[in-house]
Amino acid sequence: MVLISFLAAFGATGGLLAAGLLPQDHPKPRSSHTLPTPRGGGIAIVLGFALASLGLGAMGFVPKQALIAVLGGGLAVAAVGLLDDLGHVPILIRLSAHVGAAIWGLAWATQGFELYLVVAGLVLVWLVNLYNFMDGIDGLAAVEALTVAISAAWILAGVGYAGFSFWLLGLAAAAGGFLCWNWPPARVFMGDVGSGFLGFALGMLAWVTSQVQAITLWSWAILLAVFVTDATLTLLWRMATGQKFWQAHRSHAYQHLAARCGHLKVSSAAAAINVFWLLPLAWAAARFPQAGGALTGLAYAPLVWLAHWARAGRT
Repeated sequence: MVLISFLAAFGATGGLLAAGLLPQDHPKPRSSHTLPTPRGGGIAIVLGFALASLGLGAMGFVPKQALIAVLGGGLAVAAVGLLDDLGHVPILIRLSAHVGAAIWGLAWATQGFELYLVVAGLVLVWLVNLYNFMDGIDGLAAVEALTVAISAAWILAGVGYAGFSFWLLGLAAAAGGFLCWNWPPARVFMGDVGSGFLGFALGMLAWVTSQVQAITLWSWAILLAVFVTDATLTLLWRMATGQKFWQAHRSHAYQHLAARCGHLKVSSAAAAINVFWLLPLAWAAARFPQAGGALTGLAYAPLVWLAHWARAGRT
């Protein structure tokens, strides 16, 4: 299933490019690219992961309710993202779709209702949108999905949850197949269809794996720290300084760094941080959940400093 996911994403991306079916993303003043580039290639990630998910579900590796939660909500997010890639979908409609997907996913993946589910839903909607905000340079969003999913799969395999581990590897493979075309210099962008789907999928996978106590939410918070830190601090700074935070911009830390160092170095650095800094701490948080809060603080501290140093939120 993992190989099928990779080949499906790789082949679908190449086929879409060869057929000229993807809309062109033309450079704008706030863009980080200089040449027209096809966008919407993230639909191949959706295809690859969906095939892997259905296959693993049919073989009994993935619980039915978890499968419905992740794929059902994820496909809704991907659909509204694709429509936005092809034209324009008003922000209220997009947010409504994201909220609906979060409700769907949490309802299928959770028994009963508790107040904390409202917080979980808000976090899930934020993950969908922050992933979109962080998809602004070549390779970064796909590298994040690839390394985070592999890291989570490794932790899950170590505690005996092979089914969930294979599921995460299926997501990593889909991201990897697309990354072959998106690696700097990118020949295609994933667009909202891919970024929103990845944000939702990672968020829901974090929820369903934590619900069965396979891995703690502390571990997931650590694994996603690169994107969470940059997107959240940038948004908060823009809000605090009276900027029009809802408008497109180039003030994320990763965008400032890419302007100085290039897309390749920034995306490679994100991968290195995920593997060599965040993964060991996430493993420790899974192994020693009572220390999860302290380990999460330790994980985020240098990233907060780095984002501030890179002028996150400032023009």
